Amino acid sequence: MKSLKLLLLFFIAGTASVFAQMPDAPNRSEGDGPYGRLIIRGVNLIDGTGSPATGPVDIVVEGNRIASIQTVGYPGLPINENRRPEADENTKVINAEGMFILPGFFDMHAHTGGGAQGTTPEYVYKLWLAHGITSIREPGSFNGMDWTLRHKQRSSENEITAPRISAWIGFGMGANEEITTAKQAREWVKMIDEAGADGIKFFGASPEVYSAAIDEANKRGLGTMTHHAQTRVVYNNALHSARYGLTSLTHWYGLPEALFEDKIIQDYPLDYNYNNEQHRFEEAGKLWKQAAAPGSDKWNSVMDEMIELDFTLNPTFTIYEANRNLSAQRRAEWHEKYTLPSLWEFYKPSKRSHGSYWLEWGTEQEIAWKENFRIWMQFVNEYKNKGGRVTLGSDAGYIYKLYGFGYIQEMEMMREAGFHPLEIFQSASLKGAEVLGVDDQLGTIEVGKLADMVIVNANPMENLKVLYGTGAIYVNENNEPIRKGGVRYTIKDGIVYDAKQLLQDVADMVKAAKAENNYEITQPGLDW
Repeated sequence: MKSLKLLLLFFIAGTASVFAQMPDAPNRSEGDGPYGRLIIRGVNLIDGTGSPATGPVDIVVEGNRIASIQTVGYPGLPINENRRPEADENTKVINAEGMFILPGFFDMHAHTGGGAQGTTPEYVYKLWLAHGITSIREPGSFNGMDWTLRHKQRSSENEITAPRISAWIGFGMGANEEITTAKQAREWVKMIDEAGADGIKFFGASPEVYSAAIDEANKRGLGTMTHHAQTRVVYNNALHSARYGLTSLTHWYGLPEALFEDKIIQDYPLDYNYNNEQHRFEEAGKLWKQAAAPGSDKWNSVMDEMIELDFTLNPTFTIYEANRNLSAQRRAEWHEKYTLPSLWEFYKPSKRSHGSYWLEWGTEQEIAWKENFRIWMQFVNEYKNKGGRVTLGSDAGYIYKLYGFGYIQEMEMMREAGFHPLEIFQSASLKGAEVLGVDDQLGTIEVGKLADMVIVNANPMENLKVLYGTGAIYVNENNEPIRKGGVRYTIKDGIVYDAKQLLQDVADMVKAAKAENNYEITQPGLDW
């Protein structure tokens, strides 16, 4: 198990503070409900199916399920009071006229942090919920399988303020010895299945071990995802993995390799060292240029076969965004108020910490990454257009990406890639629910489904920025800058959370941590 553990250690946080035990999330003291009867009045509905917005509607929730959706008028006209569901003294009513409601969001690459980042589950969970994220896929469960499974259970019972948690275990975690045979791989998959895991995160392995583990997982109904690490992609690229039966790809590594026409190994410089984080990310920014050209026979055949195999892409554009504009992401306006000092320290350039590789990052690297994004985004958009499944994930906690905020940035980047806002919301909800096998219960706002919903007091189709906790900037009639948006309420399992208060809780945590350490956010290498 030694070699695999070393690989996992490096991926998480270099050599320091990895697998340090996270504290447990505190018992829930936030959120009201579920109610016997909750009515959300006069809201505009984006149901997540891909259908256009409609409204105003009244939505009735009984306990934790959607009981009815009633159209109560037309835009620009008074509400028809005769069509409204009745409320008595025991009914909770939310007046949401002029607001928009969407299904709860799924972050399909959502680490809880800890270790070197110094984050706590309460901090991370509140940032997620404050941005409408009601379900997460925890890829790797690097705080420990037992810890993750315990918090999965506590969240399902609403004992903690947290999204629903789907626990995907890092391959080999908890094994007593290094997994080198197909038999060992199958036994390990059986072990995590019986422990209550939902899926597996791979970084790659030998074909014999990898294919056996995927096959056993599929037989048991466990999900599978792979970050095709450069140290393992020579064994299996993304197309090989799809043929084995892998159900989803996270990030994008392995896709260009599947599209190579004139080589089988990435064109590494001769002084390349994978443990040098700048080497790793700088050269990754040149990968798509080495692949088959967009629209070529190779490009289309690989894409078509993956779609035929029902292979899901989870691109996580946002976690690489600083590669094309470092200063913009480093100076994002939310860092000052919502980023913990320990997390800011983790982001700083370091030869040791994973994702802190700004050693000699400059114009040439950013130009290469802009081209990398252009081709990558074209592939993902075409994949969606041909019927392939694409989900949203953020991988926040690294590379100047803050939990929750990074997820909304992913939406903006999908818009840049060519997705219509309704396609983005479908990917953020229904497509994620499909991957987790819960689309019969979650992912859309429909009668009979569980009440996971997001209410925002502005139109997110017109401007995705209104979903940020900091809202979007507008100018009022007095020529004064104001903010609109920010999620107003996040409803999970019928429990109504005040998203603004959750953000304030986070701001208070950050303020206290700064006061305790006499800390101010400064830019790397500067004393101001």
